[in-house]
Amino acid sequence: MKEQKRLTILCGHYGSGKTNVAVNLAYALKQQYERVTIADLDIVNPYFRTKDSSDDFAARGIGLICSEYANSNVDIPALPPEMYAVTDDTSLTVVLDIGGDDRGALALGRLAPKILEENDYAMLMVINRYRPLTPDAPSTYEVMQEIEQACGIRFTGLINNSNLGAETTAQHVLDSVAYAREVEALTGVPLVLTTVRQDLYAELEGKVPALFGLELQAKIGFSC
Repeated sequence: MKEQKRLTILCGHYGSGKTNVAVNLAYALKQQYERVTIADLDIVNPYFRTKDSSDDFAARGIGLICSEYANSNVDIPALPPEMYAVTDDTSLTVVLDIGGDDRGALALGRLAPKILEENDYAMLMVINRYRPLTPDAPSTYEVMQEIEQACGIRFTGLINNSNLGAETTAQHVLDSVAYAREVEALTGVPLVLTTVRQDLYAELEGKVPALFGLELQAKIGFSC
């Protein structure tokens, strides 16, 4: 991304792949900044969450803030008190993983006033054309509007994370570029990254602008 902000906020529909993107962005930021933290604001206990990579974060010196009930059978919509360090400690460079759709974005709304006051954030929508509820630009725009209304923060960028999990080929990524550009044109929100599984990166390098290779977390496929 051209201009790195202190807070990078990732939202997206269920199955868009925002958590895997969030984890990889944290890895990349750690190469540039000393104090990097990933904050999981997904208050609904999903199949995969950032806590699945907690050992890897510790090994890389990346902080993790998440619910104490993550990866348990307890489904309690609660944010940990440490979450407020996201806005209170401005020495941190933070990636925020927000729960899917407008329901998950309600949690972000608790931090929105301070985020807007500081005004040092990128609010990024992770889009995936290969998911049933976001197959085209109008349906994706509808989801974006719902999230914005729920959290009170406008999107500043798009991340094209279109994939079919382990079945993804380089052509699938190439075929998704037109969709991402249609979302960009419809919403007026710029496309800032297109992601690709790391083993496909060399095949697409130079063919897709702002390409970002992803490591995959052990528990999941590409899209979670």
